[in-house]
Amino acid sequence: MRILVIEGDERSRSFTSNGLRQEGHIVDDTPFGKDGLSYWANVDYDAVILDLALPEIDGISILESMRRKGNKTPAIIVGAKKTTDDRVKGLLSGADDYLAKPFSFSELLARLYAVTRRRTGADTASPEGDVLTVADIVLNLATRNATRAGQRIDLKAKEFALLEFMMRNTNRILAKEVILRQMWDFRFDPQSNIVDALVCRLRNRIDSDFGIKHIQTRRGIGYVFLDAP
Repeated sequence: MRILVIEGDERSRSFTSNGLRQEGHIVDDTPFGKDGLSYWANVDYDAVILDLALPEIDGISILESMRRKGNKTPAIIVGAKKTTDDRVKGLLSGADDYLAKPFSFSELLARLYAVTRRRTGADTASPEGDVLTVADIVLNLATRNATRAGQRIDLKAKEFALLEFMMRNTNRILAKEVILRQMWDFRFDPQSNIVDALVCRLRNRIDSDFGIKHIQTRRGIGYVFLDAP
């Protein structure tokens, strides 16, 4: 998933963002309210983690602004206060959940998966968590396991994230620039070959030992993940 973290406290932001990156997610983060609002308004995120206390614009104002625009991205508010009033205010402003600081990363991750499953309509009854299946490839988004034809495939975090993104966009041609924006933050040079290198590694892991090749190149455009090549 691509996640936006708007967190004013440097230590909390680092704790949250680095943990999510280690789980294989793509993370943009900022300590500033105006930057956070701009990111959210211009990038298609899967979820937003939003601090209440921010410089320039507070978290509630950011959330209310995005909800007025019709943006339904799942949002979890994190706040230092544990009062019922803060929780109620956050939920009434359009938050999907409220988490009081300090919190464990495992709890944040569980809440994050819960709100994204609710919003996408995924099967929350599954004991394994959210499962994504295309043809003979199965991704378990909770355990971060991948299999093809029942055979386990060991993927690094970025490889897993790219496979998830491509499977969610099956049969759709993905330009290199689209993959770059999805997989990395704004600091990467769009002229680099980082996308080609990552796609090559993923292709070697999921296609090289099988007759059917799911990842196809569209020369001069990008790549496509086919459900039935």
